[in-house]
Amino acid sequence: MEELEQGLLMQPWAWLQLAENSLLAKAYITRQGYALLVSDLQQVWHEQVDTSVISQRAKELNKRLTAPPEAFLRHLDDLLRPLLKDASCPGTATFSCDRVAEALILQVRSELSGLPFYWNFHCILASPSLVSQHLIRPLMGMSLALQCQVRDLTTLLHMKDLEIQDYQESGATLSRDRLKTEPFEESSFLERFMVEKLPEACSVGDGRPFIANLQSMYMAVTRQAIQVGQKHHDTGDPHTSSSAFSQGTDNQRLNQLEEPVSSTPSLPGPETEPTVSSGPMQKPQLLKVKRKKLRGLFS
Repeated sequence: MEELEQGLLMQPWAWLQLAENSLLAKAYITRQGYALLVSDLQQVWHEQVDTSVISQRAKELNKRLTAPPEAFLRHLDDLLRPLLKDASCPGTATFSCDRVAEALILQVRSELSGLPFYWNFHCILASPSLVSQHLIRPLMGMSLALQCQVRDLTTLLHMKDLEIQDYQESGATLSRDRLKTEPFEESSFLERFMVEKLPEACSVGDGRPFIANLQSMYMAVTRQAIQVGQKHHDTGDPHTSSSAFSQGTDNQRLNQLEEPVSSTPSLPGPETEPTVSSGPMQKPQLLKVKRKKLRGLFS
């Protein structure tokens, strides 16, 4: 099931509007099963099943249909893919959801081979570790990445100001006054942003701004987390992907771990026997010892 877990982590979030329910969802389906994660920004639900569960549930919900679990999984993939790609065009299937106690039931109705097809995704509350893996740590990683972008852009603006200053000192003038700008002041910019832009920028709403603008960065951050975790696993490092979203200081160590190691075994050096000498070794004795060592190497 590790393939399902990693595959789900690398999927982008999609925004769904099912009746009065606004949901964020992501899914990953293979021939071995599927994994689904759903959130209403208050709670997170999860379901992960294998082919044995697929077969049993298909018999319960679709008594007139007989097919291997791979066929049902392929059909579910065909139904979910357009929904998660564009919620306004969900395809031919009908989706709805119900909440039963702490569970979320996502219901699907469609057709398969000309017969009605029904499916229920039984999602239970996700564990804290799963919420951390898919939301908390990626969002922290995205925040750090965006902070790094701001630093780089600030440096670039300062360099542009120095370039403009050099032009001005060389006698250059603007042909259009409306293009004139003041030198960039980081502190005043941040203060103005906090007052004027922050309320609008932090308007999470139903989650659509996050889906529309940040999914490429989300996938890049989760992909980086998986790659770092695999490197730690391959090198036998007990510190797995728990620090995958803050690897700035670990890059040097990872580069050292990736240095190529020769696969050709080296010949062991000859074992030397302890000797006692009352004075410097004479040249004939030294040559005799060297010959003895060489014979030991090639014998």
